[in-house]
Amino acid sequence: MSDSSKPLVYLILGAAGSGRRELLVDLIQDGLVETDRGAVMLAAGETADAEFDAKLPRVTRWEWQEKTIIGAWPAEATHVFFVTDGRRDPVDQIEAFKAWVPTQGGELARVICIVNTQLAEKHPALLAWYEACVHFSDVVLLNKREGVANKWMSDFVTHFKKLYVPSVFEMVKDGQVKNPALVLEPQARRMSHFLDEEQDWIFTNSEGDVIDEQEETPDGEEEIEAKPEEDPYLVLDAAGRRVKRLPDVAKYL
Repeated sequence: MSDSSKPLVYLILGAAGSGRRELLVDLIQDGLVETDRGAVMLAAGETADAEFDAKLPRVTRWEWQEKTIIGAWPAEATHVFFVTDGRRDPVDQIEAFKAWVPTQGGELARVICIVNTQLAEKHPALLAWYEACVHFSDVVLLNKREGVANKWMSDFVTHFKKLYVPSVFEMVKDGQVKNPALVLEPQARRMSHFLDEEQDWIFTNSEGDVIDEQEETPDGEEEIEAKPEEDPYLVLDAAGRRVKRLPDVAKYL
């Protein structure tokens, strides 16, 4: 249930050069109503785009310092669009974003991933990078489709459907989506529960086996341990590194 007293925050994922700001112009102009007050936060490292930056409301910059987000949005904003650094690891930024949003008094509305299909088709190695982004996303917008084979597009979407990804996939045409208001509707459709306010819990017995919360132990007194479900993209190995490592997207831009 959304708290109407809190600003709604949209996390915008995608590689640099994916047309994220162009799409934000469309989403904000046609997806918000007159009484809404939008604001856009861009990473300090993102290159300026005079054409689209001028069309976006209340544009500010945030900084990445020691894997922490430094920045604040305008106090009067009701809808904040936080654009990640498209040259950095998205999982690191998502982890920091979760900690940062409450400090601003906001509430996550949706996570939107913009896919540069030209980039993804050209570099198959980036599929793992996009898998991570889609894992955390409610909506996936397929952009930059000029010259991309229809079969590749179909195979790309089918790949995620076979993984039972619940996210909404939509084709972008001429920098626009069919229904901006529907894209911005604050309804969770993501596979990951990491960004949810209420976490799923895992219950294990004394031997470390996962059990159902309602399952009774043989003697009824066996110690049961409960802990929050750990997202597979946030699991660390013994050396403190991510078990699921992503390609460095900056090398492909």
